[in-house]
Amino acid sequence: MAEAPAAHVIEIARVYPAPREAVWAAWTDPAQIAGWWGKRGWRTPPESVEIDLRPGGVFRLDSVSEADGTVMRHDGVFRAVEPPGRLAFGTAGSEATVTFADVGVGRTEMVFRVELTTTDAIRRRAENGLGSAFDRLGEQLRTGEQA
Repeated sequence: MAEAPAAHVIEIARVYPAPREAVWAAWTDPAQIAGWWGKRGWRTPPESVEIDLRPGGVFRLDSVSEADGTVMRHDGVFRAVEPPGRLAFGTAGSEATVTFADVGVGRTEMVFRVELTTTDAIRRRAENGLGSAFDRLGEQLRTGEQA
């Protein structure tokens, strides 16, 4: 018997060695988000990224599997845009918030929280994929590849 979808929450926190404004920019600048979005083995073509950074504005981007070329489209709408401290957005079947807090000189805590209705198996895959993407974000911030 197939597993029924249920409400789930995924919350992931990271502390990055970068000022809050740099972490904010990595989330809101199309060129930067293309550098880290997606789990390892996936890439985001910069030309696929569209960000209209305002409440009611849309964001769109594609994640492309390096193994087989599968494209996963991400579409959402910003609910809140509060630079440089908070973004809230919704996608089909989920609502997410990401906050950015100073935690010392040149260090930022990012907390990502998403509420979604799905199966536990898909929740686990999403959590692993997000964790991988946020690791990639940390690597990008450490190497100074911000625009």
